[in-house]
Amino acid sequence: MALEHSPPPPATEGRTGSNTSLRGDYSRADSDYVVAQDWSAYTAEEHALYVRLFQRQSRLVPRYACTQFLDSLARLDAGSAIPRFDAVSARLRRATRWELVAVPGLIPDDVFFRHLANRRFPVTVWLRKPEEAEYIVEPDVFHDFFGHVPLLFEPVYADYLQEYGRGGLKALGQDALDYLARLYWYTIEFGLIREGGHHGLRAQGNGLRAYGAGLLSSSGELAHCIDDAAAQRTRFDLLRIMRTRYKIDSYQPRYFVIDSFEQLLAETRPDFTPLYAKLRGLPEFSAEEAAPEDVPA
Repeated sequence: MALEHSPPPPATEGRTGSNTSLRGDYSRADSDYVVAQDWSAYTAEEHALYVRLFQRQSRLVPRYACTQFLDSLARLDAGSAIPRFDAVSARLRRATRWELVAVPGLIPDDVFFRHLANRRFPVTVWLRKPEEAEYIVEPDVFHDFFGHVPLLFEPVYADYLQEYGRGGLKALGQDALDYLARLYWYTIEFGLIREGGHHGLRAQGNGLRAYGAGLLSSSGELAHCIDDAAAQRTRFDLLRIMRTRYKIDSYQPRYFVIDSFEQLLAETRPDFTPLYAKLRGLPEFSAEEAAPEDVPA
């Protein structure tokens, strides 16, 4: 990709789609693809790499991340070593009734949706190699933990993630997974939110902040999505999002912006069945393509 000398795009979920050459030891997984984290098996080098990645992103997120993410990240105190999932789960259960489950890597759609619907977030157990510090194809423990876990402490966002899982289970029999994948991509992975911004560095700019995990765990796209004039930022529109394909090999040309997590939950909680029927009669958009109904954010 031709973006100055910036790194390739961040790790992204790829939760919906098959891959026959996945990393991770699936031989230890149970029927829900859950494994033991085996925290004692991490090496000193792996802990050190995690800390470097954590420190790198911690320098960036005060300028670019949403308030709820920053507040939760500060309370987690998870930057000194790869976190213990059981300890974080105990805190999550008290806060929002969520817990973390260790998985060997990417898991099937139905299993992933079932975990979310039951307020369990799958976190990959393995960590990238040092040479993959700037780019990794599959989500690893750093992407999953740093990018996703802090916002699980935010009650409305946590409810949205559960509703997404429930909607995914319904979509399995409706030939609608492509639509759900786009919603995941443009919200949970690459979503932006507009804040008032009255707290130090957060008051800079136009109030746009990132809440998507693919952005929050990226050393390059996090700044791009907020600062780069070439990035298209469009008001959240559920139908538009579900008609829009996305990029997996470059920064996103377009980001969708919500006003609040309450808006996100309210607009995505209803049954999507009538929406799927409508979508099947409408053309799709490429990731770069503008739509007549687009409202700049």
